Amino acid sequence: MSRFRISKKFEDIEPHEIVLDSLAEKEEEEIGITGKRLEVPILKVIIQIFSVFCLLVLSFLFIKTFQMQVIEGKEYSQKANENKFIITKVQAERGVIYDRDMKQLVYNRSNFDLVFYKNYTPEDENEFNALLDRVSEITKKTPEEMKLIIDEATTKEVVLAESLDHQSLILAETKISDLDGFEIKNNSIREYVDGNVFSHVLGYTGKITQEEYAGEKESYSILDYVGRAGVEKYYESDLRKDPGEMVTERDAMGNVLSQSIASEPESGNSLILSLDAGLQEKMVSGIQSVLDRIGSKKAVGIAMDPRNGEVLALASFPNFDNNLFQKGADSNALQSVLTDKKQPLFNRAIAGRYLTGSTIKPFLASGALEEKIISPSKKIYCEGGIYIPNPYDPTKGQRFTDMHTHGWVDIKKAIAESCNVFFYTVAGGYGDQKGLGPTKIKEYLELFGWNEKTGIDLPGEVAGFLPDKEWKKETWKQDWWDGDTYNLSIGQGYLLITPLEVINAYSAIANGGTIYEPHVVKQVLDSEGEVIKETESKIIKKDFISQETLNIVREGMRQTVTAENSPQATAYDLNSLPVSAAAKTGTAETSKNQTYHSWITAFAPYENPEIVLTILIEDVEGIQRTVTPLAYEILNWYFSQEN
Repeated sequence: MSRFRISKKFEDIEPHEIVLDSLAEKEEEEIGITGKRLEVPILKVIIQIFSVFCLLVLSFLFIKTFQMQVIEGKEYSQKANENKFIITKVQAERGVIYDRDMKQLVYNRSNFDLVFYKNYTPEDENEFNALLDRVSEITKKTPEEMKLIIDEATTKEVVLAESLDHQSLILAETKISDLDGFEIKNNSIREYVDGNVFSHVLGYTGKITQEEYAGEKESYSILDYVGRAGVEKYYESDLRKDPGEMVTERDAMGNVLSQSIASEPESGNSLILSLDAGLQEKMVSGIQSVLDRIGSKKAVGIAMDPRNGEVLALASFPNFDNNLFQKGADSNALQSVLTDKKQPLFNRAIAGRYLTGSTIKPFLASGALEEKIISPSKKIYCEGGIYIPNPYDPTKGQRFTDMHTHGWVDIKKAIAESCNVFFYTVAGGYGDQKGLGPTKIKEYLELFGWNEKTGIDLPGEVAGFLPDKEWKKETWKQDWWDGDTYNLSIGQGYLLITPLEVINAYSAIANGGTIYEPHVVKQVLDSEGEVIKETESKIIKKDFISQETLNIVREGMRQTVTAENSPQATAYDLNSLPVSAAAKTGTAETSKNQTYHSWITAFAPYENPEIVLTILIEDVEGIQRTVTPLAYEILNWYFSQEN
């Protein structure tokens, strides 16, 4: 075997380097490169571009990290805590409501809802559908229905099932630990004692809307109910107080790790009403009995203390059961109330406007005496009506009738027997007797508070309406005629007055000339039962009519009951009461043929009145004695109970 000696010059060269160098030389020859090296340096510009790129990437990462850690750190930390810690409102106990004798009229009852928190919505749709499918048995809703509710909710807390029944509640309790993002919430709802009896005074509560919640997040949760009518609405800020907060800690799977109260809820204040529950019940049952007997459906009853403006009873018919507005109530019965054409939710006592009929006469008598239009002893002869000729055609005059022929009538007898002719004459003038005229009539009616709200502490009150010459000219493009004045003098024509305005005006006659602002709440109690607010009697107007005038009008109303010198007195039933009384009746023709609104207002005891009662029954067919026997029944009960 031949042995080769490798010179010292090549002893450090590896064989593969020889091959590579030969290949490099060959390539250089082919492409015209004269250099003898295979490895060439990287261009400087490439290095610069690469360096800039790396610098930009590092800068972006640094800026993003700074943004997330420093600038938005609190926000991301808050979101992380929201996923871990859920802060929910702890419902504050709503204040309850009592009558004047501390009979409780409203209670709070426990109620359970199934709530879902949107921030626990699974990203995987199939997983979400499976979760909702497991809940369907509790909510009685399909996954699609629940998805729609969740999507439309603007809050993270979504109620999927309200007022769980006993079976659903037990089922929810057994499954809740496996239902990520779901919680059973205990919320109290209202329970009204004798809901039909006190419906329009107490009102009712309803679920808070998302718009309302958005403006009151500090005071409410999306599960809360708020006052919608009656004192529940008017005194919402008293009945409702600050809710507490509960912190619930959950793990990434939604399991509850701990719960703690961050702040205790502050219970709402309670109300003591001026209402006498027994009187209210008697009034409601009495009116309902009359309505059932005569076939009418609509009526109003109000009782008031003329010494201070306290409302003792207030009822409007048709009424309704305010329990129907609470969770879990009969939805069909509620829908029937909402769609009833007779409008049972409408509070006719404070918002109904009516022709008053002869109810207007004591106020016109006051105006006539004050203006010296007539003296207390002046008598006018009534032969059943008066006739006024047509100024354009004497053959086409108009006769204004009376219910009876009253003969010679002074102002007391005119009130007692409700003589139309007398009031036609002193209001519009007739023969040689001057009349008040429409301007003065309106002036005196407004003195007694007609044509303006009384200011009662109930929502929805409206003001009555009194017509005048300017209104008729503007509205009907007609002049005001004597006939308009005659119609106005007996409570017909264009005027429309609320029952509350009527009773408040009569209270001023009863008490000697003071108009109070009516109120239904006497006191507000805190959660410890201590009185923190007391309603003071507010005088709207005083001494606007002379005592001499008021005494004459009162004597005429007393004569309406005693029938002394007035054989046709219209409220003689009340003379059998255990106390002395005074009254005035009224019958207003309606637009329906042979139907009338029947009125009575009475006060007692006559010498020192402590109660004024007004009753109105709508659409009575023909002339019937309906309201006077009813007023006797109510007042007789009231004074018998008092004794």
